[in-house]
Amino acid sequence: MIDEEVRKLYERYQAAESDAERREIALEMGKLDGRRHADIYAALENE
Repeated sequence: MIDEEVRKLYERYQAAESDAERREIALEMGKLDGRRHADIYAALENE
């Protein structure tokens, strides 16, 4: 489930010790967010 993945990434983000690590995690969050939006649009198209 994407929400669980986001929660785990957020926890990793909070624990990150460097800006580079935070930036990498933020990019992963962005990919998950894009996937979630794609799922929502697909569901709307199927209604």
